[in-house]
Amino acid sequence: MLQTGVDMVEIDRIRRSMKHPRFLQRFFGEQEQSWLISKGCPAQSVAANFCAKEAFAKALGAGVRGFSLKEVEVLRNASGAPYFHFSGRAKELVEASGLAFSVSLSHTRKLALAFVVATREENFIKDNMG
Repeated sequence: MLQTGVDMVEIDRIRRSMKHPRFLQRFFGEQEQSWLISKGCPAQSVAANFCAKEAFAKALGAGVRGFSLKEVEVLRNASGAPYFHFSGRAKELVEASGLAFSVSLSHTRKLALAFVVATREENFIKDNMG
């Protein structure tokens, strides 16, 4: 089983939202905020991470209900590839769903985009391990 979610946002919209001091605190988890701040909070990265949260909700099939967007953190591995870290109610929903999520991010000067793929964990492991 495969489910997908995609979201796109204008970077200027996020840039305007970032002028409000509580924007990052409201929508981004602590680890995610630390990473964004360490990079200088570039609007395109904030926008891409925000899109990933919305795309995740679409792939989950629940919309943004029953969890806070800050419980869906978009972090980067040592190679710079994005991945999800879940906490709170979002983690409970992911565990109950039996889905594994992967995310891809992109942006232009004006737009940020996130694409999320959700697969059943056993199928993902079987398909990628032989």
